[in-house]
Parts: sequence; structure tokens; C-alpha cells
Amino acid sequence: MKKKPRIGILGTAKGSHVQALAISLQGLGAEVILVDPKRMTSYLPEPRTVRCERDGSSETMGDLDALVVRSLPGGSLEQVIYRVNVLHRLENLGLKVINSAGLIEKTVDKFYTSALLAEAGLPVPRTVVTERFDEAMEAVRKLGTVVVKPVFGSLGKGMICIDDLDIAHRVFRALELGRYIYYVQEFLPSGNEDFRLFVVGDQVVSAMRRRGLNWKTNIACGSTAEKYRPEPAIAQLAIRTAKILHADYVGVDILVSGGMPYIIEANGIPGWAGLQSVTEVNLADVLAKYVLREIKTI
Repeated sequence: MKKKPRIGILGTAKGSHVQALAISLQGLGAEVILVDPKRMTSYLPEPRTVRCERDGSSETMGDLDALVVRSLPGGSLEQVIYRVNVLHRLENLGLKVINSAGLIEKTVDKFYTSALLAEAGLPVPRTVVTERFDEAMEAVRKLGTVVVKPVFGSLGKGMICIDDLDIAHRVFRALELGRYIYYVQEFLPSGNEDFRLFVVGDQVVSAMRRRGLNWKTNIACGSTAEKYRPEPAIAQLAIRTAKILHADYVGVDILVSGGMPYIIEANGIPGWAGLQSVTEVNLADVLAKYVLREIKTI
């Protein structure tokens, strides 16, 4: 009898994407093990011994066939670094991790993502990233209207648009008190819309147009989703983004301003609830099939 592939999902049972992916994997004949990212314990020098507690028992993670990362919660610097380094260790032990620790490190940091894409020649907005108040103020003078974003963040939380130097002064002084980095990006008018493309492997499997009530187009901020068939040039930008970042799957946000496309963000643990509402493709099924193909079980 053929052995069932054993697929771990890093996340909790409360997560809707975790639930959907678990159902899809089980429907394809896999055994699913939920791994709480806060309950991983490493033992050294014993080989392959990263264990996770679940349902009163424990699981040796090195014995899984693959691990899909669906949650990597925040915490102290030590906690976050440890959780990522557990993924690195599991990869070193030969476990297929989707997405890889390296990819997550690249995409959790907006500066790192934008820098990698810009250096590869892909179009990104003009951006200034600094720890210096005076340099941040100079960026507003040079760029005009800007969007100030947290380097770590999602769902549009914490982003503000600034078009006044006095407001910039107040905002930047407040950020200075919290010892934050200034991530200052030129504002690109786009008619309050942009596009999210969902790339799995080397294909755009689905896409949506997001229309906002204002410049923020995140679904979490009240934007609406519409079905969208991306033009070849837009699709290729998303695919190139995935290749440059070495992503198994990724959500790529692109806006068009002045007739030119710009990559705004790449999400290494992308949600797909909004996208699923406007596509006939079962995105959890697509991802589950990709995972099993990667470990050569289908």
C-alpha cells in the first residue's frame, strides 16, 4: 500500500487558509499535521529533532515530507529569529519548506523586497529608506506626495499619505520616538485601484483588480475585488518577481500609474480570500497540488 504523504502546515486550526489547504491536501490523499509556530522545540546535537507539540502529543518535524508556512507570527526579536531559523534548519535537514525561510526573510521586509526587485531591473516606485529624520524630510521635499509605510506590516495597516512638510515633520518625529525606520515611497496616482496576481510555480493562476474608496486598495481597508485577466506584460512582471525571489508561490501587487506598471509589494505568505471570491479556480487546490508535485507524489 502506498504511503500517504505527510504534509505539515505551519499555522493554527483557526486560520481559514489553513483549513482550506488542509481540506485540499486531505482530498488528494495526504495526511495533514498542523504545526503551531509558537510550539516548536529543537534538540541538539540529535539529528532531525525539531519537535512540535500538538493535541497533547509531539511530532518530529524532520519526518514530514513537506512543510507549508501559513503563519509566522510576530514577537520579540529573539522569537522571530528563532522561528525563521527553525525553518532554515529543517531545510538543511532536507525537508521541503514552502515558502522557504529565505523567501520569507526577503518578503517580510518591504525594503529588502523592493531592493532585490529594483536591482534586478523591475519597476518599483522611487523610495528612500533611512533612520535619519533629516533624510526622511529631504525625501518628502524631493518626492512630493509620499506614502510612509512600516517596513514590517500587512493589510494596509499603518500606511499614511503625506503631502505637507509640517505633517511630515510631526509624523517623522513620532516615528523617531519609537525608533522606527523611515520607509518613504513616492505616491503614484492610480485611480484608487491596483492588481493582485497569485503566482504558483511559474504561472499566474488567478488575479483580481482591487478598487478602493481612497488610495488604499487593500481588501482589509474596504476595497472591492473584481475578476481580472492580466495583460501579458503585467503577468510577466509577476512571474519575474516570483523567479527573482525564488518563491514557490507569492502574491504580487502591481499598480499602473501614468501608463506604467509598478510592483508595490510581494507577499510570501499571501492570503487569497478576496481573490477566491472572484475566481472559479480553487486556489487551495492549486497550491495543494503544487506541494505534492514538488515532493513527487502526483
